[in-house]
Amino acid sequence: MNWFSVERSLERLVDSVVVALPKIAVGFFILIVGRYVIKFALKFIDNRFEKRNVDRSIRSFLKSIIKFTLYGLLLLTVASTMGIQTTSFIAALSAFGLAVGMALQGSLSNFAGGVLILLFRPFDVGDYISSAAGATGTVERIDLLYSTMIDDDGIRVFTPNGPLANSVIKNFTKIASRRMQFTLNVS
Repeated sequence: MNWFSVERSLERLVDSVVVALPKIAVGFFILIVGRYVIKFALKFIDNRFEKRNVDRSIRSFLKSIIKFTLYGLLLLTVASTMGIQTTSFIAALSAFGLAVGMALQGSLSNFAGGVLILLFRPFDVGDYISSAAGATGTVERIDLLYSTMIDDDGIRVFTPNGPLANSVIKNFTKIASRRMQFTLNVS
């Protein structure tokens, strides 16, 4: 091995590091500022959720999704700023997301139904409801994927939120006074 070629290789390495140093510094600056911006955004979102009285279970889930998305975008921005090609990462991430979405299609439908139920509140815990999907009973618990009810026979029924959110729901508890109709036959 020639001393001259080692010295030449070392010079090229130092030159490439010196050229890349400003990009690396800008990338670290964006990373530090981005973390503070994400923390501020999450705190702002949490305050908005509290003002609008969003359910705690959906609040924590949405915050985690937003946090994951913002940190992913921050890392992609930093990598792009430093000169790293991010198109292959984005393509792989898109394919992974499509595969997971197809595999969890039914669960995602139930999750979306749970989000709709928790946001729009067609019924609350303790309400006696009847749905066109065939579920009737007193609501014991509302989760993101399933709602738990106690039917008239005292049996605990677990209803998936997807069909429940997409069906007609009769809430008998919300209005205390109802019209009753009796038919009497008098001879």
